[in-house]
Order: sequence, then C-alpha cells, then structure tokens
Amino acid sequence: MGRVIVLDGRRVDDSSDCYVIAEVGHNHQGDVEKAKQMFQMAKFCGADAVKLQKRHNKGLYTLEQYNKPYDNENSFGRTYGQHREALEFGRDEYKALKRFAKKIGITFFATAFDFKSADFLEDLDMPAYKIASGDLKTLPLLRHVAKFGKPMIISTGGATMDDIQRVYDALMPVNRQLCFLQCTATYPTQPEELDLKVIETMRSRFPDVVIGLSDHYNGIAMAVVAYLLGARVIEKHFTLNHSWKGTDHAFSLEPIGLQKMIRDLHRVRIALGDGTKKVHKNEAGPLVKMGKKIVAARPLKKGHVLTRRDLALKSPGDGLAPYEMERTVGKRLKKSLAADENVQLDDLDG
Repeated sequence: MGRVIVLDGRRVDDSSDCYVIAEVGHNHQGDVEKAKQMFQMAKFCGADAVKLQKRHNKGLYTLEQYNKPYDNENSFGRTYGQHREALEFGRDEYKALKRFAKKIGITFFATAFDFKSADFLEDLDMPAYKIASGDLKTLPLLRHVAKFGKPMIISTGGATMDDIQRVYDALMPVNRQLCFLQCTATYPTQPEELDLKVIETMRSRFPDVVIGLSDHYNGIAMAVVAYLLGARVIEKHFTLNHSWKGTDHAFSLEPIGLQKMIRDLHRVRIALGDGTKKVHKNEAGPLVKMGKKIVAARPLKKGHVLTRRDLALKSPGDGLAPYEMERTVGKRLKKSLAADENVQLDDLDG
C-alpha cells in the first residue's frame, strides 16, 4: 500500500498536493456563526479541511485546575473551567457545523482530548481524528480512537523519536491510517525550534506513514519548505482577525496569509517538474531576444575564406548558434554578405 492516507475520500501520498488543515480550534470564541464564517473563508482560501478542538472539560481537568482563577485579557470566564466551557460547542452546534461544512464542500473534524470527546465525535461520524501533542503519550486514548478505524493525524510536539515509535508500534496493528506531524509545541515557534529536517527522519523511520507538519511558525514560508522535505499534510492555525480576543489569534494566519500559503503549496509541486531538463515553449521568445548568432563583422565578398575576425556574435539569436563558430572559420563563401548579415552553413563551401 505504501505511504498513503485517505482523508474524507481525498488520497494523500508522496505524489499528491499537500493536504491543508485550517485549525480553527477555539478561535470562533464560542460563536457558531463566527465558526461558519471561518469555515467559509477557509474554503475560499483553498483549505481541504477545517478542524475544531473537543474537550469534556469537567472530566479532563482536575477540580483544582477547573476551578483555578483565570483572570487575564484572553479569559472568557472567571475560572479556567468557565473559560473553557464558554468556548466549547455541544452536540447541536457540532451537528449544525457538520451540515454547513458539507454544504460548502469542506471536510470538518476535530481533536479529541479525552475518551468522552472521542465518543462524542464518533457518534457524529467524524471522517478523521486529530491527536494533540500533549496526548502522544496517552496510549489508552490513542488505542481507543484507533479502534474507530478512521484516519488519525498525530502531532509530535515535545516528543522524542522513541515516543513516536511507541505510538507507531501500538497503533499500526489496529489502524494503519496514520499521519505523524512534525511539531514544536511553542506558540509561535521560532525558526531555530522548527527542526524541519525531522520530516526526512520520520519519513525514513516510518516508510508506510504519511508525514506532515503542524506549523506554529508566524509566517507561510516554512510550509513550502516542509513540502519539499516530504510533508504532505500541513496544519495551520487560522483566524479572521489577529486582534480578536484569545491566545491563538496572534500566531494564526488571517485569510490572505492562508490563501497565499495554499497557493504556494500547490505551485511548488508543479514547479518541481519531473527532473527532466527541457526547453519550454514560452522560453522561445526571450531566448531569441537575449541570445546571439553568427553574423558578418563587415561586408564580405563571394569566394572569401572566413577568419575569426570576419565574424561577430550579435543579438537577436535567430540565426546560426555561436557554438558553430569552429565550423565556419576556414570555409569559403558561396555568396557575398553584407555587414551584420547572418552566416549560414549552406552559404559555405565544404
């Protein structure tokens, strides 16, 4: 089967375009209509999928963490639990968003942060599952999700290769539809923290797994580099406005950035070509204008034996190519030539 994953009917492999996930997360601020706007814009920008994050907050966090005061400019509640609950969508919202995503033609799925959230998403028949970096070591949850038989996209921030190998060994016997994303769990990620060459390392270590990048870099260039290194899934945080309230907006792409990143990802596959050096049709005009040809350096009479001083190289390049110079020197002219007139092999004896 090789290195392939099928995401909602879309085949992703080494020869395919990059699969781009717009990570909405909780940038919708708990507003379904705002989430729909983000879905619509992500579709317009060319994203293949949009993704949310699903948590059963009271079961996920300790009581102490849930009730911890959370008083800051990005808070949506007095405590951390209230903050998280304000941003969380329930069944009705997920069903509405699923219908909307289907209507506009974009794949919709979510990150499952706990068992109840995974079961919640599976009950809605999500086409794929994301696993966050923080759960790479949560093998019981990963095994639970793997049994659903859906593609799993797993971030690897803060992990060693041994950690990733442990997940591979545990899940492949159950579910071979895996994708590992190189990821650095800093927000935003600095260039020296990206470790993009790990993409090549993971491709070599896991030849039957699609490799990608969860990109927290504050820009669009690194996604293209990742594609060149073999990444075929790119996840990028997405917002409609950097100034909105919330911790993720500052390092998320706005629509123009997402659109440009996807444009460049599509172009790079085509731009790589097939490795064959060729002359393209559209090069003909510029090459004639810039190129040179062999012409008479001065008026020359019929019967004259050409020397190097009789010849000049001038543009445009619509005549005998300069590399033919040695074939002309020492030959006798069969006709007279005016200054700057093209020298043709047919006009020479021998």
